[in-house]
Amino acid sequence: MTPAGTLGPVPPKPAQSSGLRARLRALVHEVGKFGTVGGIAFAIDLMIFNVLLRNGAETLTAKTVSTIIATTIAFLGNRFWTWRDGRHTNMARQYTMFFVLNAIGLGIALTCLAISHYGLGQIWPALRSPVADNIAGQFVGTAMGTMFRFWSYRRFVFRATDAPVPGEAAETGEPPDRSVTPSSSSTR
Repeated sequence: MTPAGTLGPVPPKPAQSSGLRARLRALVHEVGKFGTVGGIAFAIDLMIFNVLLRNGAETLTAKTVSTIIATTIAFLGNRFWTWRDGRHTNMARQYTMFFVLNAIGLGIALTCLAISHYGLGQIWPALRSPVADNIAGQFVGTAMGTMFRFWSYRRFVFRATDAPVPGEAAETGEPPDRSVTPSSSSTR
């Protein structure tokens, strides 16, 4: 105890704040990689979608085909770069789960496109143009689908190495702790 008016030793900062910063840095790094892979896949999706539209493909068919191709590229980028240190014990299961969750993301984009093109396009014909289709399907739909994809891929497809598998003992209902980067010697 120090006498009144004098300064004593400064108490150490709680370890929680540095742990929180490390977790935030790891999350930002993870989002950056996911965004890079997604940006490349988005550019491929956009290019293929527009090529198919210009060659007379139906709007929803063009979006479905472009998304399937872009999804394959996104899976490879996320599997071998973004979450390369995650649990990779069964690639067929991962690939299937990735595509199922991506199909839900595709459904989100197709819903936005269908509402704009076929729903609102009946009232405002300008919403049936390629520009409107790109805004609804590629920008609005893809943005909404991407938020879902990041959460679901991270939670269900590319879990951290130390995260429990859903259905295993000790399930807490909380997302896996990704603050510790798994070693590169993890099982693939």
